[in-house]
Amino acid sequence: MGKEDSALYIVDLALRQGATDVVAEIVDQDQMRIRFSNNEVTVSKACREVVLNVFVMVEGHRAASTVSLSSAKALERTVKNLIRTAKMTPPTDVYAPLPKGPFRYDSALSETRRIMFDPDKLTGYVQEAMDSALEEGATKVAGTMTATKTKTTLATSGDIQATQIGNGLEMSARAFVSDIATGHSVSISRDKKGFRPDVAGRMAGQIAKAASDPREYKPGRFTALLGPMVFADLVGQVGTASSAFQVDTGRSFLADRMGLQIASEKFTLTDDPTLAGSFGARAFDDEGIPTQRNTIIDKGFLKTYLHNSTTAKRFGVETTANAGLISPNPWNLVVEPGDKSFDDLSAEVDKGIYVTNDWYLRYQNYRTGDFSTIPRDGMFLIEKGRISASIRELRISDNMLKVFRNIIELTESRSWIKWWEVDVPTLTPYALVEDLNFTKPSTR
Repeated sequence: MGKEDSALYIVDLALRQGATDVVAEIVDQDQMRIRFSNNEVTVSKACREVVLNVFVMVEGHRAASTVSLSSAKALERTVKNLIRTAKMTPPTDVYAPLPKGPFRYDSALSETRRIMFDPDKLTGYVQEAMDSALEEGATKVAGTMTATKTKTTLATSGDIQATQIGNGLEMSARAFVSDIATGHSVSISRDKKGFRPDVAGRMAGQIAKAASDPREYKPGRFTALLGPMVFADLVGQVGTASSAFQVDTGRSFLADRMGLQIASEKFTLTDDPTLAGSFGARAFDDEGIPTQRNTIIDKGFLKTYLHNSTTAKRFGVETTANAGLISPNPWNLVVEPGDKSFDDLSAEVDKGIYVTNDWYLRYQNYRTGDFSTIPRDGMFLIEKGRISASIRELRISDNMLKVFRNIIELTESRSWIKWWEVDVPTLTPYALVEDLNFTKPSTR
């Protein structure tokens, strides 16, 4: 039984078992991952995984599951158990039937150029990244190179059948001059045309070299120049917080702020999966609705939450085609550029801090947006418009809304970012932010 037939079979089976609405999504993924450290490849692994995501509704009762695609009998057991589970769950106060199709999809979004799973070619990309970092003064380089091919087959009880093919190349390179002088950069692309592992390695090496001999620095509030790696993490938090599900469950700092100015007028954020050729491009959401470009924040003003059919009905609006099986989410975040260069931004700083990366962003309060995160890799003191020293041992502890209100300028140049801390592909510039609060990390 082919993937298309399997998805239709599961939908038909669930309807016969008493479901009112069904989504069957089969994700067939091939992946090759190469890990490297100490300037050499250490692990090369290829794997294939085929999983089935099933979502059922028995009117207002819902349940979802992810299982490996297996025999017909196993699928029957999965569907029966899922419907039994749905019937036992409390009903939602809003029942929105799945959208009725069929729909037409943009072929430029549902098909992409093929990528080759040639181990020699992929290892060559790794070598490019390592050589570039070493040429910039790094002594060691580590990271991962990942190539992915994904075919997604969707069928729903709304007479929707759709297929999407997606590819991706991802390079994450971290360069070392010492254990405390490091730099990190990434390159992501749908295909080899836009893939630049050499640039990722070069940037990582430059940051690591500049970060040599860092010294501890005092906490306080400073004007901060945020690199694309760290700014993408913050932008991703806004994208997640714009999910109507997060708003409805009290886990969003954007709740009750629709139509209000919540960021600097310099900041415009869209979710644009219709950007053909970009890493997060896709033709349809998990309900089969054709994707669309949504402006989340326009010159500082909150314009929309991201919706699926259920949250749209709850909020009295139309779906934005951002359906996950349970929660709506962003696909492909894009920050509109400014008109400044990196040097222009640094020249505006009399005394401040340049942060190149961060990790472990955690919230003290999701509802208010109070958070902290740890600067990672090179961090630098800026004095009179120039980098004057490499510094360390600081934490960022602030409020998400305050950070975005305090954006002064953005660069014209932008980078696509996706890695461990940034799971939604994000096109982002450098950002200059005033009055960012730096504290000392806890010693406990």
